[in-house]
Amino acid sequence: MSPAVTLGLFAAWALHDAEEVAFGPRWVRANVPALRNRFPQVPEWVWRAVEGVTQREFAAAVAVMATIVGAAAVRGHRTGGRSAFFQAALDGFGLHGLLHLAQAAAARGYTPGSATSPVLVVPFTLWARRRLRRAGRLRPTTPGGVLRGVAAAAGATVVSHAVARRLAKG
Repeated sequence: MSPAVTLGLFAAWALHDAEEVAFGPRWVRANVPALRNRFPQVPEWVWRAVEGVTQREFAAAVAVMATIVGAAAVRGHRTGGRSAFFQAALDGFGLHGLLHLAQAAAARGYTPGSATSPVLVVPFTLWARRRLRRAGRLRPTTPGGVLRGVAAAAGATVVSHAVARRLAKG
């Protein structure tokens, strides 16, 4: 399997997350007050948690996630793209891009990550899956697999932020 497919996951992720690091915390500070008013059904603890992430903590969370995505890309490369870990990370990356697009639609404008999602995240994921399918290496997509992928991506995000919060305080 071409390194463009396997190690390309890390490269695409890094470009995408550079956008999030550059604009994320600043965008949150500028936009959460209006979003809080537009979406009063969102619990206040969610808004406080979002506002409480500092630039340093966010950058640390991205660094932790880099370790996870990098490990998945290397595992994918070593297994010729067959690794379930790699494929779950690839699928999670694509679903993550769709989530950014949904966030931008809900916010009615730009949100960090929404610029690179339609031009990089989603197209890369679809291209890589197509290459894996043609090579006979793509695992079958099932509803359970999708749920496990979403759960793994959410878990990786929670772990990244938990570790980052500890690092930022230290």
